[in-house]
Amino acid sequence: MNRAFWKEAVVYQIYPRSYQDSNGDGIGDLRGIISRLDYLKKLGVDVVWLSPVYKSPNDDNGYDISDYEDIMDEFGTLQDWEELLAGLHERGIKLMMDLVINHSSDEHAWFVESRSSKDNPYRDYYIWRPGGPDGELPNNWSSIFSGPAWELDETTGEYYLHLFSRKQPDLNWENPKLREALYKMMTFWLDKGVDGLRMDVINMISKVEGLPSVKRDDLEPGRLAGGGEYYMNGPRVHEYLQEMNREVLSKYDVMTVGETPGASVEDAILYTAEDRKELQMVFQFEHMDIDSGPGGKWEVTPWSLKGLRDILHKWQVGLAEQGWNSLYLNNHDQPRMVSRFGHDGEYRVQSAKMLATLLHTLKGTPYIYQGEEIGMTNVKFPVLEDYKDIEILNMYREKVTEGGEDHDTILKAIHTKGRDNARTPMQWDDSANAGFTEGTPWLKVNPNYKDINVEQALADPDSVFYYYQKLIALRKENLIMAYGEYELLLPEDEYIYAYTRALDNEKWLVLLNFSDALQTVQLPEELAAVDETIISNYPGEPAAGERDTLRPYEARVYRLGN
Repeated sequence: MNRAFWKEAVVYQIYPRSYQDSNGDGIGDLRGIISRLDYLKKLGVDVVWLSPVYKSPNDDNGYDISDYEDIMDEFGTLQDWEELLAGLHERGIKLMMDLVINHSSDEHAWFVESRSSKDNPYRDYYIWRPGGPDGELPNNWSSIFSGPAWELDETTGEYYLHLFSRKQPDLNWENPKLREALYKMMTFWLDKGVDGLRMDVINMISKVEGLPSVKRDDLEPGRLAGGGEYYMNGPRVHEYLQEMNREVLSKYDVMTVGETPGASVEDAILYTAEDRKELQMVFQFEHMDIDSGPGGKWEVTPWSLKGLRDILHKWQVGLAEQGWNSLYLNNHDQPRMVSRFGHDGEYRVQSAKMLATLLHTLKGTPYIYQGEEIGMTNVKFPVLEDYKDIEILNMYREKVTEGGEDHDTILKAIHTKGRDNARTPMQWDDSANAGFTEGTPWLKVNPNYKDINVEQALADPDSVFYYYQKLIALRKENLIMAYGEYELLLPEDEYIYAYTRALDNEKWLVLLNFSDALQTVQLPEELAAVDETIISNYPGEPAAGERDTLRPYEARVYRLGN
C-alpha cells in the first residue's frame, strides 16, 4: 500500500463562472470564491480543482486560452488568484489548476503569429494542411463540437486542425519547441505553489502520422466521420507524458489527473501505473456513455443498474493493483448526477445521498462537483435561447436548423444531457438569483433554488450537505475507504449494488438501492454478522427483521464482525 495524499483526498471542482459573483456583473469570479472558502473548509474537502481562469475570449467558457500566464479580466487579477491560493492553503486545502494544452485560443499570440505566414517561426506550433485540388478538406474528421475539424485560413490558404471549436486550434505536439514552451508555462504555475494539475483531453495530444481520413464501408464520399481512432491515445502520447513528467512533474509534489475520453482500462494502466511515471489517475468516460445510443451523446437511451455496475466494477478490478481510479458521476461537462442516476423529485435527498455513498466508498479518489453536495438538479429551460453552451448551440443548428430534426425531441435531449445543466449558478440562498449575483446572471438560475440552496442545507441537520461532510470525515479516519480491497456481491441484481471493502482485519459492507421501491437483499450467510452501521441515508436503525430490506434509494454501510 503506497500511501499518497492524492489517494486519500476528496476533490471539489469549482466552475468559477457559476460559483459566486463578487462585483454584480453576473459572472462568478475569484473574489467570489475567496468569500466562500470557509464553506469549503466546513464541508471538509482536501483539494479544490479550479476550471480555467486564464485569459480567454470565452468561446468555450475559458477552455480556449489566449494567455496561459494571466487571469481572465472577468475573473479578476493574478493578485486575486494569489490571495485565493493563500486562503486555501491557510485552511489546509490544496489547489489543482486546469491545464488545457491540446489546443489554445485562436487569439493566443502563438496562433496570431502562426497564421500570419507559412514561414513564420510559430507556424509549426499548430497543425496546418493544404486542401485538395477542388477545395476538399485535408481529411474527413469531424469536430467534437459538430461540423468539420478543419478551418480554412484565408491569409495562407491552408487549413488548421481544431478538434473542438474553430476558435480552439490544436497545438502541434510533434514540435519540441512547442513542448518546451508548455513545460515552461507549467513550471510558472507550479513555482507559484499550485498543488495539482487536471489535464484537459490530454490523451488527444498525439495524432496518427499523416492524419488519415476515416475509412468505413457505410461512409458516403465527402461525408464527415469522427476520427477519434486517429487522435485518442495516439502513437506518441506516452512518450510525451513521460517527457512532461521528467521535465516538470517529477520536480514537484503535485497531484495529476488526465481527462482521457475513449480510454480503456488497459490504456488507463499505461497512463497511471506508478512505475511508468506519467500521470497519477485519469478521468475515464465509459460510464458517462451509459445512456448514449449508437448516434452518440444526444441519442438518449435508457440505462440500467447492471450496465452501470458492470462498468464501475470493471474499472475497480482493472485498476486494483496498478493505477488509480477517479470517482465521479458529474462535472462541468455532464448533467447533474441526481437527475441522471438518481431521482430529482420525491427521492431527491435520499438518492443524492445514496449516490454520494457510492462515490465515497468505491476505491479511488472522489470528485465532488459544485452544488452536488446540496443535491442540485438538471434545469429544463423552455426555450433554446436560454442556453449558452457552444456544444448545445452547434448541435441544435446541425440537427434542427440544417438537418430538419424535430425541435421538441432535441430540446428534450438538451434537458437530459446538455452541459448547461451543470453550469447554472450555484444556489446559495433563496434571495434573488440564489445569492449568486446582484446583477443579471450570465446563465439563468435553476428555478428550484428557493427549495434547494446552501442556506437551507446548512439549517437542516439531515441535509445532503451534512451527509457529504460525514462521508468526507469518515474518509479521513478510515484508510479502508481509500485502500481497502473491493469485492462485488449480487452481480445480477437489477436494483441493488452491493460490495465489500476490506483492509487488514476490517471489512465493510456497502448496500445501495438504485430504485424507488422497497428491495429485498439476499446476501450470503457469512455477511450476516453486522457489528455496527457506519453510515446510512435514512434516520435510525432498521428493525431487526427489516435488515434485509432496503427502502427507496437507501444506502447502508456496515462494519462486519469477524
